[in-house]
Amino acid sequence: MPQPGPPRPPSRMRRAFRLLNPIAAGRQVCKPSRPDRVDDPAVKRIQVLRMVVGLAAMVWILVSYRITSDAKSLAYQRFDQILTSAALLAATLPVAVGAFVLASRSHTRRLYLRRALKPLGALLALAGTILYFVLITSGALTGGPFGQMPEKPSTADYMHLMYELFLVLVMLWGFVFVVYGAGLALVHVFRTADIHEVLPPVIAIVLVWELAVADLFSNTFDGVPALVRGAAIFGGPLSVTAVSLWELRRLRTRHGLTLRRALGR
Repeated sequence: MPQPGPPRPPSRMRRAFRLLNPIAAGRQVCKPSRPDRVDDPAVKRIQVLRMVVGLAAMVWILVSYRITSDAKSLAYQRFDQILTSAALLAATLPVAVGAFVLASRSHTRRLYLRRALKPLGALLALAGTILYFVLITSGALTGGPFGQMPEKPSTADYMHLMYELFLVLVMLWGFVFVVYGAGLALVHVFRTADIHEVLPPVIAIVLVWELAVADLFSNTFDGVPALVRGAAIFGGPLSVTAVSLWELRRLRTRHGLTLRRALGR
């Protein structure tokens, strides 16, 4: 009896229609997809556990010390923190990747530059969607506020209204795409594993300590005792650093991947 062959990849038309779903689009744009990369399930489980523990600790601190007045304020703070982290990661990513490529040997630079196109595409996709929000809210794409219709609208007025409704639908799609994509960008560090597996833990260490420095000068934890504030600010970076170092060690011992070898040194 003949064995069934491998599943056929989806057609271009099917992939194009799949992008109408913002969740599927975010997954396709912001998750690493290099076929020969190392994908270790143990690392994924530790990362999920770290996020759950970190989120629970942050919620406990915010609620116990009444930093937020209600659940709505807490949700806004968590959303703002995700967007701030994604924005900081977007600024850090080109510098870190550029330094990695420049430090590598000449025979690997072209390969890494070619692999960097997908992480760069993810960054531009999120940044472009956020820029779209800015243009919509400022009226730059609509010519003014929404919904202003004359007393006797003409056909052109109706066409303009349909155009505005289309922009709103695109904005709703983009909102889901940005929120979901920003979360994936943080988890997968803007899919930098597509460049090399050692990059995500290295960039994660840099990012969390940048956030810790930013928190030192913010008023997020005003009213919290000094020891608890120190734990809130530095607990996350220390745990992320520990997990990232463990991930680098696992890549070295289980898969033979090191930063030195990645750079061709």
